[in-house]
Amino acid sequence: MRLLFVGDIVGRSGRAVLLEKLPELRRRWALDFVIVNGENAAGGFGLTEAICDDILAAGADCVTLGNHAFDQREALVFIERQQRLIRPVNYPAGTPGRGAFLYEGANGHRVLVCNVLGRVFMDAMDDPFAAIEREIAACPLGLACDAAVFDVHAEASSEKQAIGHFLDGRASLVVGTHTHVPTADAQILPHGTAYLTDAGMTGDYDSVIGMDKEEPVRRFIHKTPGTRFEPADGPGTLCGVAVETGTQGLAAKIAPVRLGARLAEARPAFWE
Repeated sequence: MRLLFVGDIVGRSGRAVLLEKLPELRRRWALDFVIVNGENAAGGFGLTEAICDDILAAGADCVTLGNHAFDQREALVFIERQQRLIRPVNYPAGTPGRGAFLYEGANGHRVLVCNVLGRVFMDAMDDPFAAIEREIAACPLGLACDAAVFDVHAEASSEKQAIGHFLDGRASLVVGTHTHVPTADAQILPHGTAYLTDAGMTGDYDSVIGMDKEEPVRRFIHKTPGTRFEPADGPGTLCGVAVETGTQGLAAKIAPVRLGARLAEARPAFWE
């Protein structure tokens, strides 16, 4: 299978570059399944139903979230009816929506997608390791699904790496989101799971993690409250990771993806 994961969409700039590039990437790379993290797509904070619909219409099969999942209050309602939108699986019991789902890809492949929140330097949630163990036990790779992708929305690189090794040999891809900076450690772990600590954001990189530079810089200098953070609105860069699976749904190839305005371009040579 050919999988594409696209990192955190931030504001209008991120939405614009995704909507521009994803339909062509889907066609050119003959993608079987596309996952997009959309938790910062609505003004940098959360996701609206209209924006979710736009992302899906552009070619995403599934949209994942994170710690800003419910910043837009309407998400509490529409997440219940939109099966192609998932929030972190380790939110407390009773939280609207679902944290994992088994999807059917373009060629009939069964794809398990699970979104999970880290706990280091973030709000305390249920144990991420126990939560993902339940999901992978209920839907084992190679038996109940043809691919399994875990979006680990976490601050600490060490926690993301620990989850990657915890799932090694049991998932097709473990990819980190949240920090908005693409890492250089795309690899296939010893037992066959593709891994990347952070996919990076899809948005304007002439910014402070996607936000207009002026207010974050001012706060670091003066340590006083100021105006609301607003997403930077310059030309966007699409960032993510491409994975091709092989035997039993484990990874055969992995490559970073960076397309757009400011960062050095990266494409999967095995699909070009």
